[in-house]
Amino acid sequence: MGYFYFARHGQTVWNVENKICGATDIELTEKGHRQAEDLGQKIREEGIHIDEIICSPLMRAADTARHISEIAGIPTRVEPRLKEQNFGKYEGTPRDGADFRRAKECFADSYGGGESMLRFCHRIYGLLDDIREEADQKAYLLVAHNGVARAVQSYFADMTNEEFARFGIGNCELRKFIF
Repeated sequence: MGYFYFARHGQTVWNVENKICGATDIELTEKGHRQAEDLGQKIREEGIHIDEIICSPLMRAADTARHISEIAGIPTRVEPRLKEQNFGKYEGTPRDGADFRRAKECFADSYGGGESMLRFCHRIYGLLDDIREEADQKAYLLVAHNGVARAVQSYFADMTNEEFARFGIGNCELRKFIF
C-alpha cells in the first residue's frame, strides 16, 4: 500500500496580513523560514522515510522545500502542477472576505481571470494519479499550498462544497495520505 506526505509552505507576509496569496509569488517571513527548517529537522529526527520532495514553483513553497531538503538530505524537484490556484480578482484581498467566501463555493467560476475549482482539482487529481502509480516504489513529500491541500483532501474524502471551501491546514503542517 503506497503513501505520500503533504506539507504546506511556511508563513508568508500575506498570511500575516490575512491576504489571499493564490498564484501571486509571495515570499516567506523569517518565521516561515524557521518553520520550514523545523519541519526538516522533524523529518530527519523522526526518521520519516521520504525519497523525494516535489514542490510548487512558487517561491514560498520552493524555499520551504529547499530548507527541508538541506536539513533532511532529500532531493527536490519542482512540479508545475503543484502551483496554487489562481484566485483572479481576489488575489491580495482579505482572505475572510464575504465575497471570496461565497465565490469559493462556485466551482465552475474562474474568479474574473483566475482558475476555477474544477480545473484546479483536475490538475491536482492528475498529479495524484501519477503519484499513485509510483507510490509502492517511492515515498514523496509534496510541498505546496493550502488550496492544494484542499484538493488533496477531496481526492481521498467526500466533501460538501462548504466543507471543501472551509478546509485548510497550518503552515508547515505535515500530513500523511495512504492510497
